[in-house]
Amino acid sequence: MTNPRNSGSYASTAATGRQQTPVGGQSVEAGGDAFIRRAGKGLILAFYAALRAIRLYPLENAAVQNAAEELTSLTKELLEHEHELEMRVSGEFVFINSVRLRLDLDNYASFSHLLSVFRAAGIGSLHLHTVPALKDWQRFLAFLNQPSNLEPADRFEELNGKLQQLELTVFELGEPMAQRENEQDREKSKEVAKKTYAQSVAVTKDLMTSVRLGRSPNIKKIKRVVQGIVDQILNEETSLIGLTTIRDYDEYTFTHSVNVCIFSVALGKRLGFGKIQLYDLGMAALFHDIGKSRVPSDVLNKTGGLTDDEWRLIAAHPWLGALTLFQLRGQQELPYRAMIVAHEHHMKIDLTGYPRPIRERSLSMFSKIVAVADGFDAATSRRSYQTVPLTPAQVMAEMRDNLRRGMDPVVVKAFINLTGIYPVGTLVILDTFELGIVHAANPIAEMLSRPVVRIISDEQGNLMQPGTLTDLAEQSADGVFLRTIIKTENPERYGIRVGDYFI
Repeated sequence: MTNPRNSGSYASTAATGRQQTPVGGQSVEAGGDAFIRRAGKGLILAFYAALRAIRLYPLENAAVQNAAEELTSLTKELLEHEHELEMRVSGEFVFINSVRLRLDLDNYASFSHLLSVFRAAGIGSLHLHTVPALKDWQRFLAFLNQPSNLEPADRFEELNGKLQQLELTVFELGEPMAQRENEQDREKSKEVAKKTYAQSVAVTKDLMTSVRLGRSPNIKKIKRVVQGIVDQILNEETSLIGLTTIRDYDEYTFTHSVNVCIFSVALGKRLGFGKIQLYDLGMAALFHDIGKSRVPSDVLNKTGGLTDDEWRLIAAHPWLGALTLFQLRGQQELPYRAMIVAHEHHMKIDLTGYPRPIRERSLSMFSKIVAVADGFDAATSRRSYQTVPLTPAQVMAEMRDNLRRGMDPVVVKAFINLTGIYPVGTLVILDTFELGIVHAANPIAEMLSRPVVRIISDEQGNLMQPGTLTDLAEQSADGVFLRTIIKTENPERYGIRVGDYFI
């Protein structure tokens, strides 16, 4: 048998004033918001297509004409329904008439391009009271596409001047929200994330300790913690995912369960799970290693190799976890899927791994998700028998390229889309000789190798705290990337604690 230490564990919508209709005790979106989400998504896609067409072809080209006609048609539809139309960007979000549009895998490119164009032009909002003529759209988009070396604020003034000069007053441009307000929002989200994370670790510690001592844990408190994680991931996932980089060595058993819960919920969101499914997935992920509470601590924390008997004890933790949850379920309400995940999370998709099933079975989707989250966090964490963990980028490459790890390739691909090729917390060296820590994946699918990083040193290697956020997809006026990753590095080599930059 394979040692388990080297196998399976590797490795708000803005308020609009629209009425909410109660159904079955819950509120659902009124038809107005649902319409805006559908039509608004089409509008952003058409805006993106028109910008690309105008960049590639002359204005009289059929592709440009068709793109402008589609944009005009969708603008008319929205104005007839809403009587006014505002397209607004704030941070990483796009709003149509105060309704935040959902960012999905199939609209990454269009959303991200709109955000970058508006930022470069210093535009916070585009307001329309009437439908622009076809030629007006073409001229406006041509202005947006023109390269410029001006700062965003100066570019905004230049665009406004051109619109006034050419009497294109149908387009009303607004400046972006003050940077200070954006920073306040980020800090507020960061504080909420830290509180959620700390509470989750404390409750998980209480859970494992209670089971180890034979006491009944407080399931209601655990449910509240998981709900908090789900709400935070749905609202703003970056802050909470950033906290998984802390990976406390002394509290590994508890922080690992919380990290796996965070990664699993974020991955489930990326795969299109609804809120109730994310809640069940979060519960299953938080409980996935509960069987280890029945394994002696000296075996779990042993620094050297395991004997056969010790290995059998650790390899028993999946079925011990299922048994523990079955006993808890008899006393308190607990999702049945949590037992399945506890039992299956070290099985591979070819049903090797452990425990070995006695008959053919199909692994639960929840189990496949938790297996990927578990493998990633375990391999990137320092433990008693793994004092030098791999870098996040090394682990990601291994999960993607080594099929013997037995992880579902579709789930791994979705995880890469979530975290990027360089996951959050990766220390990178840039071609400017600056050091950076990956802060978030780039939302543009074609730019997964160019994440948002926090620059933490100058060219001479002098460390800076807290550093500055930079999007590696940023280009100069002639289309050259301003910064590019050369290589990844082990932060301990530079005396850097990655978690300090996310607290």
